[in-house]
Amino acid sequence: MTVTPGLIIAAPASGSGKTVITLGLLRALRNRGVRVTGAKTGPDYIDPAFHAAATGRVACNLDPWAMRPGTLAQLIATAGHESDLILAEGVMGLFDGANLPGRPDAGSTADLAALTGWPVVLVIDAAKQAASAAALVSGFARHRSDVTITGVIFNRVGSASHAQVLQDAMALACPDIAVLGCLHRNPELLLPERHLGLVQAGEHGALESFIEAAGAALSAAVDLARLAAMARLGHPEPALADTPPQIPVLGQRIAVARDAAFAFAYPSVLAAWRAAGAEVMFFSPLADAAPDAQADAIYLPGGYPELHAPQLAGARHFKHALQAAAARQAVVFGECGGYMALGRGLIDAEGKCHEMAGLLPVETSFADRKLHLGYRAIETVSPTALGPAGRHFRGHEFHYASITSEDNAAPLFHARNARGDDLGACGMTHGSVSGSFVHLIDQVPA
Repeated sequence: MTVTPGLIIAAPASGSGKTVITLGLLRALRNRGVRVTGAKTGPDYIDPAFHAAATGRVACNLDPWAMRPGTLAQLIATAGHESDLILAEGVMGLFDGANLPGRPDAGSTADLAALTGWPVVLVIDAAKQAASAAALVSGFARHRSDVTITGVIFNRVGSASHAQVLQDAMALACPDIAVLGCLHRNPELLLPERHLGLVQAGEHGALESFIEAAGAALSAAVDLARLAAMARLGHPEPALADTPPQIPVLGQRIAVARDAAFAFAYPSVLAAWRAAGAEVMFFSPLADAAPDAQADAIYLPGGYPELHAPQLAGARHFKHALQAAAARQAVVFGECGGYMALGRGLIDAEGKCHEMAGLLPVETSFADRKLHLGYRAIETVSPTALGPAGRHFRGHEFHYASITSEDNAAPLFHARNARGDDLGACGMTHGSVSGSFVHLIDQVPA
């Protein structure tokens, strides 16, 4: 799908260490003069920011279930621009997907490998196994004929003798799959986590030194030249003409909230708005900054408002500016955390309610946590800046907050999960203000 070679770093399961290994590989390759660009499989706002910090290049998300083929091709072409190599990190386990009837691996990292033709390097957590790891790799290699596993990196290896057992077992069971390296246990190569995943890159105080240390460790442990040589050109890409933006352009001057509370905006979405002629400006609600008074659209992306509820409640300039924008009929659109900020109140983990902007009649709570997770196929049921009723999108939900109260308001979407199960109405719209818990990924044909 691109003239730039690509390679996928995947694993049998989450927690195998593929994010740290991907970061280390990205930095190690960059330090060797390789113009490498990172990518992330599936819906994820956090890992691509780490990739960008490791390479100095914007990273993208590649979602085989939620994105149109033209969108995927366009993003890959952009990622490959002036790059020698695209290194894509997988999501969860290699074959973990949207779990469609008869296709549990739909939308998985394996699907991305099949669509692109890029080979896979498996990261195996060897902390509690030795020769058995070779059987695991062998099974993964045979599972899908359209996915090629070319190499393996063993992580959390305990000793030189442990590494030797792993290499010997691989030579017997999988002689065609290269052992690219064995990374020994290192407690310093751990990233802090919170309820939605890793702590954001921008909040990691020693991120540069961490990435350098990961790069040095991977440079010492892995045959980088052999790994880079495994990358392959993708399949011929589909026509890119007339591929509309992933999310419709909300206005001509779009003010986008950006800080630790509102960080979950896809760079590709903002870039597409700019390419369509819109001006994109940023402001920080946590700094009590108001969006530009001349903006005809305000976008509040997701993030962590639940961790900053008192500060947001006290951000009077921010809230008054949102209310003024709504009064002049400027578009105000919130996703997930942004939706929570548009409501009447947000209950924090301690059970205290904090006053939000009050533009939508909804109250949300982080006190009684319940995981809401999964892909969404959605249809607009009200005309908004996203377009007329009947427009279709694909998106994703990942949050622990719940709705504690809501008054009657026009619903924004009708939602189904990836399997087609009816989830009913979600989100709401009032005047020029709308929002929901869904992160939109791409607009799709009906």
